[in-house]
Order: sequence, then C-alpha cells, then structure tokens
Amino acid sequence: MKLLYKPIGTMTGVAAGLIAGAIFRRVWQVVAHEEDTPDAKDKHRSWAEVIAAASVQGAIFAGVKAAVDRAGAEGFARLTGVWPGNTEPVKR
Repeated sequence: MKLLYKPIGTMTGVAAGLIAGAIFRRVWQVVAHEEDTPDAKDKHRSWAEVIAAASVQGAIFAGVKAAVDRAGAEGFARLTGVWPGNTEPVKR
C-alpha cells in the first residue's frame, strides 16, 4: 500500500514547488517593492541581495513542501489506514 503513495507524493511535491514559487514571488514583491526576483547571474544585483533572496526562497519552499507532504500523508492515511512514511517512534 505504501508503494501506492509514491506517485501521490511526487505529484504533491510538484504542487508544493509551484505554490512555493508563487508565494516567494509575492513575498519578494511586498518586501523589496520589485516585480522581478533576483537572479544569481544578474550583474546588477548585489551579493547580499542574491543571497537574501535565495535564503528566503529556500525557507518558503521547505515550509510549503513540509506542509503539503504532511497533508498528503495524513490524507493518504485517512483513505487507506496506512501511514506512508516512517512509523517508528522517535528515539531521544
């Protein structure tokens, strides 16, 4: 049953990337008051601006991906009764 989750996980990952990209573009427009996001190869952008934008983009992507992955896993578990990921307790 867990194998059935693989294509679902892939599709949710793609969706998470699209959602995160849209959120990042909107956040950058609000924060930087610019339409375009910095590109690392843009000669007219500073190192600080490029690194800051990449850091914000990475944080947004990771958060959105985690939220979408978790929601997908919980939905799959509700439908099938099988948790698609790790079921071992966390060892501390």
